[in-house]
Amino acid sequence: MKVDSHLHFWRYDAAEYGWIDDSMIPLRRDFLPDAAKREMARAGFDAGVAVQARQTLEETRWLLSLAAAHPFIAGVVGWVDLQSDDARAQLEQFASHSKLVGIRHIVQSEADDRFLLQPPFCRGMALLEEFGLAYDILIHSRHLAVAAEFVARFPQQPFVLDHLAKPPIRSGEVDDWARDLHRLAAFPNVLCKISGLVTEADWRRWTPAQMRPYLDVAFDCFGPGRLMVGSDWPVCTLASDYARAMSLVTDYVSHLSRDEREGVLGGNAQRFWNLKRTTIGERA
Repeated sequence: MKVDSHLHFWRYDAAEYGWIDDSMIPLRRDFLPDAAKREMARAGFDAGVAVQARQTLEETRWLLSLAAAHPFIAGVVGWVDLQSDDARAQLEQFASHSKLVGIRHIVQSEADDRFLLQPPFCRGMALLEEFGLAYDILIHSRHLAVAAEFVARFPQQPFVLDHLAKPPIRSGEVDDWARDLHRLAAFPNVLCKISGLVTEADWRRWTPAQMRPYLDVAFDCFGPGRLMVGSDWPVCTLASDYARAMSLVTDYVSHLSRDEREGVLGGNAQRFWNLKRTTIGERA
């Protein structure tokens, strides 16, 4: 099963999606499962994981309702307020939903670069292992050192790093990002999504060759056993169509063994989140 580890869905509302600024006008419309399924089918992907884009409990409920109606949505990474005194009660609301596989907070937008280490957030994080949920780390490359300190506090908690921590592809810099990525990758309970790269490059002029040094570092850090492909659809459409964004990884792994290829393109995601096998053609 080929799995896209990072999809978003939304019904566009300017007040709720304020991060979609004037540079992203094409994203100011609805993006829903049927459209994603068409793109995935053309590119040969069978299933996907829906990831939160709003920090509300309603977002988590809505994504789970989409997953119930669309079998190709094999898992949901939702949001709860891990800083809240009632974080446990919030998690308990969703404990019966088998497709809730993880939680994410939009750390990259927090004013405090050491947000991950704040005591209230860490208290909430400590609950996730009990509920069998992974945690998606959404940060910029400048946060990688803090992320390593954070992960060290939770040696049994499964983590996945989103978008390779958004490396500085536009500038072509590699060394500082690579050094800090190696530090985070030293923790065996951390996997990484190869996703979101096209929007870190020049949206109109990027080339696969420009991406290769960053993919080389990712595979050097995590190896094919701890990497998973993701599109970051529909955000990726600012710089690429779906198939071209995914071909960055499918082409790169073409020289690997069959088992390694299948891991990066779906098997690692299945194992990490314990996803049930599904097919994109299924209907609820």
